[in-house]
Amino acid sequence: MVIVQMAGGLGNQLQQYSVYRKYVGMGVEARLDVSWFGKTALKSGVTHRQFALPRFDHMAYECCTDQEKAALIGTDGLAGKLRRKIAPGSIKWFHESLMYHPEIWEFDDMYLSGYFACEKYHADHLEDLKEQIRFPESGNPANRKLAEEMENCRSVSVHVRRGDYLSGDNDALFGNICTDAYYESAIAFVRRLAPDAHFYLFSDDTAYVREKYQGNEYTVVDINHGQDDFYDMWLMSHCRYNICANSTFSFWGARLNGHEDKVMIRPTLHRNNQVFVEREMRELWPAWRFISPEGELYC
Repeated sequence: MVIVQMAGGLGNQLQQYSVYRKYVGMGVEARLDVSWFGKTALKSGVTHRQFALPRFDHMAYECCTDQEKAALIGTDGLAGKLRRKIAPGSIKWFHESLMYHPEIWEFDDMYLSGYFACEKYHADHLEDLKEQIRFPESGNPANRKLAEEMENCRSVSVHVRRGDYLSGDNDALFGNICTDAYYESAIAFVRRLAPDAHFYLFSDDTAYVREKYQGNEYTVVDINHGQDDFYDMWLMSHCRYNICANSTFSFWGARLNGHEDKVMIRPTLHRNNQVFVEREMRELWPAWRFISPEGELYC
C-alpha cells in the first residue's frame, strides 16, 4: 500500500491528491493520510489549514486507517518513536528532497511526505484530474458572471501573493521572486501575444494591487473571501493566459485552464534556496514559460 500525506494549503493538497490519483490509475492500492490537519490546529505559530478536498463535487479518494499508517511508519507515540530509532529498516517513509523523484512510481509499499509541486508529476494525467477537481456551484452569482466575461475576452489572470510572504522566514524563503520586474515582463509578453488583453488581478492584498495597477485594462477580483477564496482558483482557470506567483494556488489555476491555446507563466524560482537550470526546468515543467526576478523571459 502507498499512503500519501496530505498537508498545506489548497494548491499543495491538489498536488498530493494528484500523486495519489496517479497511483490509483496505475493499479496500486493507495490511501490519503489527513491527520496533519488536526495536528496543526493544536500548534501555535503554524498556519492552520483545513482539509479542502471534501469541498469539491464528488472527488474520489480513500483515507488510510491508523493501523495502515502504523504498518509503514509506526505509531505517533513512544512505541513508534522507538521503532524508528531501533529498527529503522522496518520504516517505509519517503521524504521529498528534490524537485522531481521519478523513483516514487516504483513504490508499492511506502508512506510519502512532500508537496510534489513539479509539473512532471501531474502533466500526464491532467485530464483525469480535471474530471475529479470539480468546483461546486458558487452561491455568489458574481462568480458565474465574471467567468463568462473571462471566457469572452483575451483574459489574463495575474496572481500577486503578498501576505505571509512578506514576513519572517517566509520572506527569506519566498520573497523578492515575483518582483515588479517579473510582473512587468510577464504583462508585456502577454500584450505582445494579445494587444487587447484584459488583466484580472488576484491577490491577498487588494489595496496594493488597486494602487499598483490602474487603468481600464485591469480588473481587481475581490468577490471571494474566507472559505470562498477557493473560487479564485476556478476563476483563474477560465482565463486564457495565466501569470502565476510562486504559489501552488495559481499553478493550479493555470493547470485547470482548459483553453487549447493557453499560456502559463511562472517565476524561474519557487523558493530562494533553488537554482534555475533552464534545461532541467524545460524538461520538468513542459509547456510553461519562465521569467526571472530580474524580468528575463525564457520562452
